[in-house]
Amino acid sequence: MTVSAHFSGDCFTNQQEKSGTILWLTGWSFPNTVFDRLHSLLPEFHHITVDYYGTADTPEEMLKLTERAARDDLSPHAGETSKGPLLIAGWSLGALLALRLAEKAGADGLLLLAGTARFTRPKEQKDRGWPDTHVRQMIKSLMKDRQEAETKFRQSVITETEWEAGLGASLPPAGSWTTPALIAGLQILRSEDCLSLLTEMECPALLIHGTEDNICPIGAAEELESLLPHAELVSLTGCGHAPFVGREAYIAEALRRWWLEQQEKRYSTTI
Repeated sequence: MTVSAHFSGDCFTNQQEKSGTILWLTGWSFPNTVFDRLHSLLPEFHHITVDYYGTADTPEEMLKLTERAARDDLSPHAGETSKGPLLIAGWSLGALLALRLAEKAGADGLLLLAGTARFTRPKEQKDRGWPDTHVRQMIKSLMKDRQEAETKFRQSVITETEWEAGLGASLPPAGSWTTPALIAGLQILRSEDCLSLLTEMECPALLIHGTEDNICPIGAAEELESLLPHAELVSLTGCGHAPFVGREAYIAEALRRWWLEQQEKRYSTTI
């Protein structure tokens, strides 16, 4: 269906058991604080973020950190009550990690923001991703002048119209990722391929994607929608690669509505 259009312990409410936990996975070069506004607008959820950009030096370490978060932080410890259903939310690189993690973590749902199942693509699939040569050039640029490489990337995250509207001011400052982590993230974008997993994923997925995303084109989201058995795509007209920045209230409400529908479906199948 297509529709156009650190750990936060204080996020518990009386609806916690119904709403569950959201594990947030951020996009390349951005800190977890990019999700702060969404956390505050979704107080009925328990929020967990993963810092894979301050400690991971290799793709393998980055992938292990996400798996560890799902295994350790989400499992109830002795004397604790269940944290409810698990929703994994990922943006860009984080969306790719979320797809990879979904089955291993036993996710009950996915929120994929500007997501894709395969970032690097051949020329004939330029409507779904970047050529590998482009990503390799980014790695070289990072090693030559990290600040310039990050700045250039951030300029392309939102559209010119969004810059003029002042959305750029909502983006967290650069510099939170270590250089090895930046390179590791790009290596994951080069190699990770979740396409073969999609048709077997039974958990529902909400896809949020901008129609003017020139980093992860809208074709990647349409591909996800066509291959995932239970996916809903919300396409945001005129929006770039950061579909939630400046639109947090809208995204929070869309997620809340969709998640309630999924929980009602889940409940109806168990009675």
